[in-house]
Amino acid sequence: MKTVKKILMLSASPKNINPLRLGEEARKIQEALKLAKRREQFEIATFWAVRVEDLRRAMLDHQPSIVHFSGHGAGTEGLAFEDNSGITQLVSGEALANLFELFRGTVECVILNACYSEVQAQAIHQHVDYVIGMTQPIGDVAAIEFATGFYDALGALEGYDYAFRMGCTAIQLKGGDENLTPVIKSRPSSVSVKKAVKSDVMSEKESQQKPSGGISFNISGGRIGGGIQAVQGNNNVQTMTNNVVAEQKSNLAKAAKEIQQILQQVEKYNPAKTPVEKMIVVTKVIEQIENNPALKVCVIEVLKASGTEALKKEINHPLVNFLIPSLEDL
Repeated sequence: MKTVKKILMLSASPKNINPLRLGEEARKIQEALKLAKRREQFEIATFWAVRVEDLRRAMLDHQPSIVHFSGHGAGTEGLAFEDNSGITQLVSGEALANLFELFRGTVECVILNACYSEVQAQAIHQHVDYVIGMTQPIGDVAAIEFATGFYDALGALEGYDYAFRMGCTAIQLKGGDENLTPVIKSRPSSVSVKKAVKSDVMSEKESQQKPSGGISFNISGGRIGGGIQAVQGNNNVQTMTNNVVAEQKSNLAKAAKEIQQILQQVEKYNPAKTPVEKMIVVTKVIEQIENNPALKVCVIEVLKASGTEALKKEINHPLVNFLIPSLEDL
């Protein structure tokens, strides 16, 4: 008789914090398992707007092998669940560790798909062999891609370490730069881990196949003046490249300046000391950007052309780490 792995998926997005695309993440996970060749070996139970008591009862009712939390994290202050009014209720890593201690030997893997959740992952890892958390903020797109890649591999009956690597690779394949944000806490156990070196081999091949920089010309069978034409073409291309780079830098500086001004304005009237307060400020900033079509288009173009790290460096404000993942979802 084949063993069925029960997956408990818990989602929470308190109404006083910027909303997340949790529905899409749940749908992608369900699709990954539905398309798996060994789909009959998995069973998934999904809970929305999860409160602390919902977590406790779901664990008791389902006795899951895998627990997946999607939502907000606030670093050392805990994960953001909801209270009876839908407002944030933070649960500490210590409290979560004590809960999972009661299910030692039952729960094989915990995925905390939430910003700054590494501290909770470390605490839970005392009692669970495989725990995944996030070292910093992670955008909706990257979080969804990670989850999809992870469960694609799990559906192929790969081990947790391998599934983690596949999740990180899925972020890269979509052109994201947050593949180093997820971290896994693991120890050898009875759970099989297969083909764990695959991603290392892929990375080595990618580094060997990286294209060289610059612009190349392939001139064969050309006329005598072909060499001069190639040089002229190169000069034209270089001039165009310089113009494009200059425009990108100008747009980057403009977008960063406007965003910084909005941050400073919002922060004047809203406290931003705790992680929850900081996320509330970020939500208000995003609302102002959404209501300014010209700025929104500018920010989207800047992110496409220059990337998140470039914009992050240009914004001189302590809340930039909280803000950048939300900007990616505009």
